[in-house]
Amino acid sequence: MQLEIVTPEKKIFQGEVSEASFPGATGSFQVLNNHAPIVSALAKGTVSFTAKDGGKQSMVVEGGVVEVKDNVIVVLAEKVIS
Repeated sequence: MQLEIVTPEKKIFQGEVSEASFPGATGSFQVLNNHAPIVSALAKGTVSFTAKDGGKQSMVVEGGVVEVKDNVIVVLAEKVIS
């Protein structure tokens, strides 16, 4: 899957991932390969993902929106703290 994380200021991450977890507005959720299309609001919390090389990464976002469609995940974050 392709993951892209952007803020109004810059692109934070772009690359291939095997899974990703998000702090949804109504609870956390995980996205795996071939996930059904979804658009969800994000609450303040940790976005974590596993890159194709096996490296696990995480960052805290201060809300935003995530869209999943055709194995492409786009996160529009208000702000990334870490």
